[in-house]
Parts: sequence; structure tokens; C-alpha cells
Amino acid sequence: MVLLLAGCTSVSRSTSDSFRLLFNRQVEVSPEQVAANRFPQAQIRTPDLSAVMVLGYIDEGQQVWYAADHAVFRLDANGLLVGTTGLGRDLQGRIIGASPFGRLTDVVAPITVQREYDWLPAYAMGVQVQGTVTRAGTDTVEILGRKRELARFEEVLRGGGMKERNIYWADPTTGFIWKSKQYLAPGYAVELVQLKPYRQAKD
Repeated sequence: MVLLLAGCTSVSRSTSDSFRLLFNRQVEVSPEQVAANRFPQAQIRTPDLSAVMVLGYIDEGQQVWYAADHAVFRLDANGLLVGTTGLGRDLQGRIIGASPFGRLTDVVAPITVQREYDWLPAYAMGVQVQGTVTRAGTDTVEILGRKRELARFEEVLRGGGMKERNIYWADPTTGFIWKSKQYLAPGYAVELVQLKPYRQAKD
């Protein structure tokens, strides 16, 4: 698996950098291109970046992905976006208290999520935001030519200047988020598609 991670939690940044793929325009990749690279890959679009990012290493349970020079994104094991650094900004988010994202398949009624954000260079720290997660049906999502029946979940964000809606398309059995649109700050949406997810090695 990626980075020979069977028993490791990190690799050198220089190794990860050598496998980065950067595109300045809208990215479209083929199954063959993804298969040719043995590392986990995900397609990402933000207001200022379109790229295929590659997993660099695992840091205290978080996945650290490289999308461009000095553009780094962090995800948790379920595909939830945790933060980004680079491109002149540092945006971090965290869930305070119970999180439904480790058990999305159990969500049948609206669930309230307490979030907290740090936004730099705006120097806004500890911004309190409330999310309401609801199950919104099932969609057919095509990824690299393969159609998947995924459960759609929507999260309305309110507070601290946030009036946004996150959307997650998750495996109906495991809850893993294959595709999403997640806001890290007001007006800053990150669209993410897992092309070749990281699968942790099993003993």
C-alpha cells in the first residue's frame, strides 16, 4: 500500500513531493493514469486550485495530502476534511464533542454537530459554528467510469459568518465519504473525489 505504510506513520516530504501531480486548470484523469501511480490519489477543486493530490503521510491518524507547491490538505480516515495550509491561507476545522462522521450510516434523523474553526490570515480563531447533518437520499455517482450507489448527507452550517451547506456522498455500508463538497471558511468550498483511497494495512 501507499508509502509502504504497513507499519509506518510517516515518510519524508521529499518522497511525497516527487509523486505530486499539479494542474493549473480543471483536471480530468483516466483510470489508467490513476492506476499507473501506486499512491492513493484524490481529485480536488477549490476556488484557486484544481489538482490531483497524492497522499504524503499519516500524522497522528490524519492523512496529509499534497496538491501543489505548499498546498497541503488534511483528511481523517472517513474522508472528512480537517484543514488546509498553503496558497496564502491556513484554514483548520475540528468537531467539538460527538461526531457522526465515524458512523454516518447510523444517521436517520437530523444530528447537530458543534464545530470550531481557525482562519488565517484573517486572525479568526476558535470560531463557533453549528452544523445540522441530515440524510438526503441516494445518488448514483460515477468515479473513474465506475458507477456507485452512494448515500447523500447534507450538513447546514450556521454561525461565525458561515451560511453554507456541506454535501457528502458516502458508502451506504461503511460510511466512507467518496465524494464531497466541504466548506472550510465562508465562501471557500473544497470539492473532493476519492480516486484511489488509502486503505490501512491489516495485520
